[in-house]
Formats: sequence, structure tokens, C-alpha cells
Amino acid sequence: MDMGSINWLAVLVAGISAFVVGGIWYSPGLFGKAWMKDNNFTEEQIKNGGSKGKIFGWTLIFSLLMAANLGMFLADSPAECTGNCAQKTDLVWGATSGFLAGIWTFCAIAIHSLFEQKPWRLILINGFYSIVSLILMGAIIGVWR
Repeated sequence: MDMGSINWLAVLVAGISAFVVGGIWYSPGLFGKAWMKDNNFTEEQIKNGGSKGKIFGWTLIFSLLMAANLGMFLADSPAECTGNCAQKTDLVWGATSGFLAGIWTFCAIAIHSLFEQKPWRLILINGFYSIVSLILMGAIIGVWR
């Protein structure tokens, strides 16, 4: 892998995009109310629970790590090319790779949640957030070459 072929600005934007998608995904207008219900959270617990700086800070760090990891997988290495080689990573391959990575994370979420005896609706909410976020990350990294 050629680290020089990674667009680190695209990785940064991709990581932030997952953070933004999470804000929309878990908002009361989309899946937030169902997520709260399935976790047995009240609005009071959400408002007063945990350190918001710690939660959002770590969430951003993990989102950036996911984007960096995906960026490394999508890096086109000139060492792999002999002769006339076009870049293989584009919007479609980036989004496809994000989808495939999302399937991995969806399965991990599902396995943990099943042992924690979480309802299927919660598994689907959390798992599909992961898929959607990673598709968007891959698309950003793929198109921003």
C-alpha cells in the first residue's frame, strides 16, 4: 500500500460524515425515539447521562479511525501496476467497499446484541447505521481521488 495515494483530507471528511449521519440517524425525527425505547432510555437519562464531551469525542475518533482504515483499503498502489494502469478506486468501488465493510460491522453488532438480548429493531437500527455510514465514507474516499 502506498500511503501517498491516500487522500487524507477525504478521509477526514469521510470520518466527519459518519458523525453527521449518526446525528441524523439517531435524531427523534428518524430512529432516535425507537432507539431510546429499545434501550430503555428516557430523555432525562440521555440529557444527564455520561460526559457528552467524552462520548462525542470518542465517537469522532472512532469514526476517523474507520475512515482511515477504509482509506487504506481503497488506496491504489502504483507498485501494483505495470504499464498503463488506471486507478481502480472510484465512486462505485468506494461505495461498494463501504457496503462490504458495513456488512462486517453489522454482523458484529448483531452478534453482540443477540447475546445482550437486544430486540431485532435495535439491531437493525444500529447495524444499518453502520452500513449507511460506511457506504458514504467509501463514496467520499472513492470519488475524491
